[in-house]
Amino acid sequence: MDRVQLSPDLHLSRLVYGMWRIGDDTDTSPKHVQAKIEACLAQGITTMDQADIYGGYTAEAIFGGALKASPSLRDKIEIVTKCGIVAPAGRHSAVRGKHYDTGAAHINASVEASLRDMGTDHIDLLLIHRPDPFMDPDETGPALDALVVSGKVRAVGVSNFRPWDFSLLQSSMEAELVTNQIEVSLVAPAAFTNGDLAYLQERAIAPMAWSPLGGGSLFANEGLMSILERIGAEQGADATAVAVAWLLAHPANILPVLGTNNLGRIATIADAAKVTIDRQTWFELYSAAIGKQVP
Repeated sequence: MDRVQLSPDLHLSRLVYGMWRIGDDTDTSPKHVQAKIEACLAQGITTMDQADIYGGYTAEAIFGGALKASPSLRDKIEIVTKCGIVAPAGRHSAVRGKHYDTGAAHINASVEASLRDMGTDHIDLLLIHRPDPFMDPDETGPALDALVVSGKVRAVGVSNFRPWDFSLLQSSMEAELVTNQIEVSLVAPAAFTNGDLAYLQERAIAPMAWSPLGGGSLFANEGLMSILERIGAEQGADATAVAVAWLLAHPANILPVLGTNNLGRIATIADAAKVTIDRQTWFELYSAAIGKQVP
């Protein structure tokens, strides 16, 4: 499994295991979660993607149950988590309505809760989950810097930010924002032309891609699926592996975040790294994704 360097002392596996649905599984026991982690590690997938809000603020604790039951796992993985979304659930059940909070007090409280729930003394990569229209960068930026200096967080980044949101936050920081986790897939290809990926490429910042299979909507697109299945048959892979390989082939150095609770599917995530996508194949899929040939 290839690895991607995001900062001088932080490398992530090229494929990332997403845990946003871990609380939806019928079995959330530490033993079963540990089996998922070990299935990833067997393929060289060492990076686990979390967020405080996942599972109504329960997913980190479910994940943490496995880490506390088997402490040696922590040294084998990198933990990515996010903060900034406040919804009326779990520990925030008393709030009047969903909103964003990128204030220093909330960020610090969220990090402390994440550390406690996951049973770890540091987070490898902390992301601000959504751009906050009420954000004060002169408060948010120094709060993130202080977390890096403290050692509680090794590196920081953002998620779902547009280039101008990214620049605004970075302008108030000493630490570098090392990634932007955005939606990119064959059913959500806008980032290839709207400036999101170009901005990151210009700065040699590797993006992370959430929902690289379009949340399952890819399978409803018969045109795309027929092409993916044909390419997969030619290379001994299934259609999902080809769809992820399409992202891996792009020079932006995209890190797809793949989530499933099925142990069998987890065990085949790395198949995407075995698929070759040349330029003509990439554009064949891109043309099908946008519904027309490029001009």
